[in-house]
Amino acid sequence: MTHDIEALRPYLFSIAYRMLGNASEAEDMVQEAFLRFYAGSPGTVESPKAFLATVITRLCLDELKSARVTRAVYHGPWLPDPVPTADLAPGPEEQAASQDDISLAFLVLLERLSPEERAAFVLREAFGYPYDEIASVLDRSATATRKLVQRARQRMGGPQRRAQVSLDDQRRLTERFLVAARQGDLQRLEEVLAADVTYWMDGGRQARAARRPIDSRHSVARLMSFLLTKIFPSVEFSFEHVNGGIGLLWWEGDRLINVTELTIRDGEIVALRSVMNPDKLAYIRRRVDPSGIPVG
Repeated sequence: MTHDIEALRPYLFSIAYRMLGNASEAEDMVQEAFLRFYAGSPGTVESPKAFLATVITRLCLDELKSARVTRAVYHGPWLPDPVPTADLAPGPEEQAASQDDISLAFLVLLERLSPEERAAFVLREAFGYPYDEIASVLDRSATATRKLVQRARQRMGGPQRRAQVSLDDQRRLTERFLVAARQGDLQRLEEVLAADVTYWMDGGRQARAARRPIDSRHSVARLMSFLLTKIFPSVEFSFEHVNGGIGLLWWEGDRLINVTELTIRDGEIVALRSVMNPDKLAYIRRRVDPSGIPVG
């Protein structure tokens, strides 16, 4: 039975990460949930999965309420921790991890929601929980839970679906982008960027990064060219499947300094999100091989 219980860890991590957007905190929540499970009377629990899902959700609710204060005064744009896509699939039984509800862009949108709305929305939309089960987790009526999910959908602005671009096509476009940036070729760089492209950089207070989003094709092209020809001319890159898409990992030796998620639509890069805060890179650094898939 212990083996079966331990097999629930990836499932619980998937819930906690979607709730918090922070991989290290999600791991802590999973560990705390197991401690509470084993501290009780595990042999009397009819459904360990349901019990642990309830515990992890309530732990994350408490964490979110305190995290909202911290994020309100965060230095520059706040982005979630990048996480390998494989770590966010709770298992074939649930089939919960679409490639949309784990993107950095989607997780940023979840910040619009109150903790209770976020919990209800994640359990319903990502994990397909029935309303009565969500109501039990949140200690609300099924009617109130439905209203929470409906309000969350409205605040999220409708369906958030990533354009269907194969990982191979994402990689090819990213390689073109990298080659042009390394060569300082602004014309070729602008050819792969949408006119209204936006670049978000999350460095917190520990890494040098723009404190406001960079907008427009020309501005983003100039910035990327400057970064790769002047600031990081010897940086190496690798690809990793991150948050449902292609993640571009920046390496200085075996030190991971940046993970960039590119959003691609109609053959153009429409958004870039770079996580440079070393605290937010700790989890993915433990999970990937620096040799990765060399690119550029």
